[in-house]
Order: sequence, then C-alpha cells, then structure tokens
Amino acid sequence: MIHPTAIIDATANLAEGVEIGPYAIIGKYVSIGKGTSIGAHTVIGDWTEIGENNQIFHLASVGPASQDLKYRGEECWTRIGNNNLIREFSTIHRGTVTGIGETVVGNGNLFMAYSHVAHDCVIGNGVVMANSATLAGHVTVEDNVILGGLVAVHQFTTIGAFVMAGGGSLITLDVPPYMITTPGEKREAKLRGLNLVGLKRRGFSEDTIRNLKKSYKTLFMADLKRVDAIAKIRSEITNCPEVNYLLEFIERSERGICRG
Repeated sequence: MIHPTAIIDATANLAEGVEIGPYAIIGKYVSIGKGTSIGAHTVIGDWTEIGENNQIFHLASVGPASQDLKYRGEECWTRIGNNNLIREFSTIHRGTVTGIGETVVGNGNLFMAYSHVAHDCVIGNGVVMANSATLAGHVTVEDNVILGGLVAVHQFTTIGAFVMAGGGSLITLDVPPYMITTPGEKREAKLRGLNLVGLKRRGFSEDTIRNLKKSYKTLFMADLKRVDAIAKIRSEITNCPEVNYLLEFIERSERGICRG
C-alpha cells in the first residue's frame, strides 16, 4: 500500500508488498525490497538501498546527505540489509567520497528512537543501538553489539563483536570483542570484564568462556606489555577461535584499545 500523499521519485524501485505511509518522501535511485514498510513522514534519501522486511517507523531519516562539511553532494550510498527495525527519529546518513563511499547496515538490527549513524559507518548483524546512541563517521560496529542509551562513539573507532557498552559511555578507543564497558571518569568508557551474560545467552561454551577469562586477565591485569601478553596467551591457549579473534583484533587496532 502506498499512501496517496507520499512523494516518490520516478527513479525509485519499490518491490511487491512495500508499504509507504502518509507524507513519506522517497528520493532518487532508491530501491526498497519486498515486505518493507516506511512510516509516515519518513524521508528516504537519494542513493539508498533497503532490503526486505524492514520496518522504518515514522519520522525516521535514512540516507540523507552527510553532515561532513567536505561532502558536496557526490553519488554516495546507504545500504540497509534485511529485517531491521529503525525507530522514530532515527537517522542513518549516506557515505562520502573521502570515506568508503557508503554507509552499510547488515541484518536484524534495532535502532531505537533518536539513534544516529553517521557517514561511512559499517554495522554488522544483530546490533542494538538504544535511545540516542550515536556513531560518528567511519565507525565499525561488529555483530551482536549492544550500545546503551546515550552512548557516543568517536570517529574511526571499532566496536568488537558481542560487546555491551553501558549507557552514557563515551567511546574514543577500540573496544575488543566479548567485553563490557561502563562510563568512567568524564564518561570515558572503561573495560569492566567479559560480557558474561551476553556470551552465555548466545550459547558460548564453558571452555570458551574460561579461555576468554584467562586471556582477559593476561591482557589487562597481569602488568605485561601487550606483545608479551599476546605471546603468553598464544603459548597457553590453542584451538580456540574466539581467543584467536580477540588477539587479532587487538593486534590490528590502529586507534588503541580501551582499558579498565
């Protein structure tokens, strides 16, 4: 169903079963997959791809021009996967030519009211951004991350998979996977250990959790240099993909790692 008050550009491609609410605006070169609903007064900006079975609530803004002052209206994209919930007043901005040229959102994510995703961000699957959580430009959020309300993430930061960031945190450094953070002094995020509840809920085995606990203690509590801590863990823990991924994440971090 397409409401007669909706404004849809002639270049837009809408699949069967797409619903467009009252006064919604669909821009140029937009494609929307089957089963997706667009709420009243929502704006879908130019060069936006939206997959199947998404629910975009009223007054959201998906794919508008970046707020980066260097952006001059070049063709850049917003690409949204399937089965996402984008709540009212959320904003997801398109990429820029000085970034990767697109903002990418995976599948099964929840963007609560007033959450914001800036230009050139890459978001995985199963991510929850609570009310007013905000990503600056060029941020990567891996799978199954939860960002609490009012979390603010600095540009060029990476949040590892299965991280739980406590409400109000200011994240300025990369957060390793499987961790939990809470706000410290001046709201800056501090590591508080493993996201144990989240890992157990996701079915991580007791052996894996035990290995991650041991790795955490070696990395952050043993007063070792990072290179020595990583070497020690690799010598003591083998055949654990999760530990390997944790170490690889830390080794490739260019921004620096959040600590306790």
